[in-house]
Amino acid sequence: MGCDRNCGLITGAVIGAVLAVFGGILMPVGDLLIKKTIKKEVVLEEGTTAFKNWVTTGTEVYRQFWIFDVQNPEEVMVNSTNVKVKQVGPYTYRVRYLSKENITHDPLSNTVSFVQPNGAIFEPSLSVGSENDTFTVLNLAVAAAAHLYPNPFVQVVLNSLIKKSKSSLFQRRSVRELLWGYTDPFLTLVPYPIPRTVGVFYPYNDTADGVYEVFNGKDNVNKVAIIDTYKGKRTLGYWPSYCDMINGTDAATFPPFVEKTRVLQFFSSDICRSIYAVFGAELDLKGISVFRFILPPKAFASPIQNPENHCFCTDPEISNNCTFYGLLDISKCKEGKPVIISLPHFLHASPEIRETIEGLNPDEEEHSTYLDVEPITGFTLRFAKRLQVNILVKQSKKIEVLKRLTRNYIVPILWLNETGTIGDEKAEMFKNQVTGKIKLLGVVEMTLLGVGVVLFVAFMISYCACRSMRTK
Repeated sequence: MGCDRNCGLITGAVIGAVLAVFGGILMPVGDLLIKKTIKKEVVLEEGTTAFKNWVTTGTEVYRQFWIFDVQNPEEVMVNSTNVKVKQVGPYTYRVRYLSKENITHDPLSNTVSFVQPNGAIFEPSLSVGSENDTFTVLNLAVAAAAHLYPNPFVQVVLNSLIKKSKSSLFQRRSVRELLWGYTDPFLTLVPYPIPRTVGVFYPYNDTADGVYEVFNGKDNVNKVAIIDTYKGKRTLGYWPSYCDMINGTDAATFPPFVEKTRVLQFFSSDICRSIYAVFGAELDLKGISVFRFILPPKAFASPIQNPENHCFCTDPEISNNCTFYGLLDISKCKEGKPVIISLPHFLHASPEIRETIEGLNPDEEEHSTYLDVEPITGFTLRFAKRLQVNILVKQSKKIEVLKRLTRNYIVPILWLNETGTIGDEKAEMFKNQVTGKIKLLGVVEMTLLGVGVVLFVAFMISYCACRSMRTK
């Protein structure tokens, strides 16, 4: 009888030990299975989760615009006073609803090329007014004239055309015209074959962004694509994030198994450059754990603070010998037009930049850019891209509407917030197919390990107690 009891206790201890060992073995095996499955699903090829969501985004993406309505146009032109602005918005459009096109796979180089069609649909229910609301804004064509044509003789000719067309430094334009384009009366009189249509985002609808070429991740999920945007030469490889190259992804997805120490690099065609984000916080998004990566102030730092921004300082006079921060001069990729990008309300910009503009109130929470990335898959589940479009205005003795200006201005036109969040249905599907299975496997691993250890310890204690009683 005592022997049978001892045998039962020993058997129980063995079973517990086996469960504990199995649980311990299952943990690394389970991790390997998870990594193998994730690496398979993030490859950009037919049939994978990543490819399906990459071709057509599963998230509704909106672009909100706030227009800077100029309150004192005459005072600025006559007395060169500070520009007083009042932001009005949002005016909201749905974007990124079109599927990628011309998708071409190259199995030899493990790359995929594509174009991203552009389209914008106005959403009245998400806007403060209609597309026909009008505002006093900078005259884009007139303001750029002196910058594009510095020759005094040419400026005399341009001045006569500006006066003939009854154009001025400021104008009244509707939201639709300002964003998507209008026929400019001044440009229609220019006796040269130049575009007559002007708009902050013209052309946009019925155009395409690309061609882009990216690694599909089949041989290495950490590979990225680099495209030389200025020379039109596309190359692939590993490079630092210099301002004249594309480096990283389109920010919709990143290589899997994202760690908090990783720097996420991505390309934005709106600012003609690659940029990066760093870890900010860990959050819960609809029951899914995500890492929030934020755009650091260094990304818009001066070339002295961040040498990678050297090619975004093209005018030493405007940038105070490239010491001002918070601005990106993207005129190189805007056909010479004096377009300057900043964060909304000149957030993280040099104080001197805001000295000529009144009515701005930079706010970290409202005006910063962030990406909420699910760390296991590398998928971006929520994001907010916030940028401000500004135009450089210089004084000119030969152009009448500019000759009374006694200083240069960086005039804000509008700021935008492009945002998207995974829907409730997609979030549940994601939890069931990805994070839910991973959590379940983790629970099974820990349960087996825990139960095994408890059983082993319990039966060993009982066995020792039994032997002690027999000895007595």
